[in-house]
Amino acid sequence: MPDPRDRAPAVSVVVPVYNSEQTLDELVSRLRTAVSRTPGDLEILLVNDGSRDRSWEVVQRLAAAHPEVRGISLVRNHGQHNALLCGIRDARGGVIVTIDDDLQNRPEDVPALIARLNGDYDVVYGFPREQHWGVMRNVASRVTKLVLEGAMGARTASMVSGFRAMRSDVREAFAGYDSILVNLDVLLTWGASRFDVVLVEHERRRVGRSNYTFRRLVRHTFNMITGFSTLPLKLATAVGFGFTVFGIGVLVYVVGRYLTQGGAVPGFAFLASIIAIFSGAQLFALGIFGEYLARVFHRSTGQPGYTVRERTT
Repeated sequence: MPDPRDRAPAVSVVVPVYNSEQTLDELVSRLRTAVSRTPGDLEILLVNDGSRDRSWEVVQRLAAAHPEVRGISLVRNHGQHNALLCGIRDARGGVIVTIDDDLQNRPEDVPALIARLNGDYDVVYGFPREQHWGVMRNVASRVTKLVLEGAMGARTASMVSGFRAMRSDVREAFAGYDSILVNLDVLLTWGASRFDVVLVEHERRRVGRSNYTFRRLVRHTFNMITGFSTLPLKLATAVGFGFTVFGIGVLVYVVGRYLTQGGAVPGFAFLASIIAIFSGAQLFALGIFGEYLARVFHRSTGQPGYTVRERTT
């Protein structure tokens, strides 16, 4: 009898795993039940992103018990998007679904995303009707999506989420991408143009707490802006132009005062303020240039976005 693992599945579900030993059993069980309603075979790919608990042991046990489950363990915590990229590249299904490991997105909604994907779309997001996050997380998430909307240039950019379904051929557009800075949603726009959204339920977290703190979201947003967009460079140009106009205005004021009143503008505070403003603008622009140079440096070192330590058989 042929091994089920040797058949190419119709659907691959990629799950980034980080400190989720308490939710994996239920997640896999519900995925096997929910996705079995769709025609074809199922593959569940659990990518252990450097968990510090017993998550990898649970993944190994699940892979041994269920032929449709495979596990990949990374050498350290590379980040959610890096782990997803690893799983997406390794997935064998014609349709790839990504879902978080915390059970806030319901596995039962996966068929709805697949059904909409079959309606001639490349990528379909599952967007929560009501989000159960903290205030700071909601604010940071909103800012991230506004930035992403500019980077993606797609109407659905403000409704992206970690719960998504895509055609496997989309990944060919970023097959050669190799960098430690990864934003999957931007990469998807390289190979997809037809996006859609399905409203889904978003349940409250029952175990643990979110690893996306406000600080991490801000850092992720900044990395995304400088890694996949030229917006900061345009901003630096605008700031430089604005302060040039401001400087010309100050010069006109000083010369006009001298010609009309016969004296220079008095006061050390005025001069110090002008110097501080222009110095701040220069440092701001240099900081932006430095961030882009840092990203060029990271790309030149050849450091991969992730490194695999172990796979289940």
